[in-house]
Amino acid sequence: MGFRTGIVGLPNVGKSTLFNALTSTEAARAANFPFCTIEANSGEAAVPDSRLHEIALIAKSRKSVPARMKFVDIAGLVRGASKGEGLGNQFLGNIREVDALAHVVRCFQDDDVVHVDGVINPVADIQTVESELMLADIESIERRFERLSKKVKSGEPEALEQDGLLRRAHPYLERGEPARNVDVSESELPAWRRIRLLTAKPVLYVCNVDEASAATGNEHSDKVAEVANRNRAAHVICSAAIEEQIGQLEGEETLEFLSELGLQESGLSRMIRAGYDLLDLMTFFSAGPREAHAWTIPRGTRALDAAGAIHGDFRRGFIRAETVSFDDFVRHGGESGAREAGRLRSEGRDYIVQDGDVLHILFNV
Repeated sequence: MGFRTGIVGLPNVGKSTLFNALTSTEAARAANFPFCTIEANSGEAAVPDSRLHEIALIAKSRKSVPARMKFVDIAGLVRGASKGEGLGNQFLGNIREVDALAHVVRCFQDDDVVHVDGVINPVADIQTVESELMLADIESIERRFERLSKKVKSGEPEALEQDGLLRRAHPYLERGEPARNVDVSESELPAWRRIRLLTAKPVLYVCNVDEASAATGNEHSDKVAEVANRNRAAHVICSAAIEEQIGQLEGEETLEFLSELGLQESGLSRMIRAGYDLLDLMTFFSAGPREAHAWTIPRGTRALDAAGAIHGDFRRGFIRAETVSFDDFVRHGGESGAREAGRLRSEGRDYIVQDGDVLHILFNV
């Protein structure tokens, strides 16, 4: 389990360079001209988590398998995308298929890299992308009003709920606010998610800065932070150029390189942590002699569904989950030590898994 994040933004802001760095591939052709990316490229990145290494050492696992995040490099958007300009239809269609958006915003000056509008203005860039998404949402809502009208008149509960949510979102979009600013109750969330408005998706603004600004940011990234605070979004500072270089290093070389730049961790690590917070995700582990494995699940997941994240048979034949916290696993030298110390618990299907839990699923199929 994990989540699928679409990398979006205007053409030529560093999306494909960042994608290549994140996935350590050259799958996305990075070049200095708009619409370099036409087809959406997909790739996975390992989620860095030092706890997995500790668990593998204690469990004497032959290999470690980190959790994975899927990234999709989506074609650059231009004004008029909501009406099909440029690669607009394809761009909007790809966005509908992802769970969250990493909106790359150019926050660096470089005369050798052209900007589609000829000027570096990250706030205007954000407005361009957001406006096109809002226009697409408005058009989608107005079409749905027509389709729902007969069902609403007949009093169908599902249609009434959906119509009510759409009517609540419509004024926000009309005045230039994304749908994620709409207050939605816990009970309304399932219906809200089914509506799949583009601007309701969680957004992480990725401030693509120059190397010198990677540690502290700059005046451009400060402005993006202000926009993020207003739009219920998150932001992170990252240098795609640095991430590309990190992808070519290993072990101590990476740490030395980061230290020289005044960084304690890579932009990828910051992106993943911000993404986890954005989507309210967490990690649990399984461990044995063959492998130690990290798994990503939404916060609040039951043991039964966590078992299903490992394998469908585990869910179908679930008996119980022998559970120990990461801290107790380390403190007592693994599962056996935790059991002897009375720190291993037998939990049923409705147990809410906690971040860092090490689970041993017992099942019978």
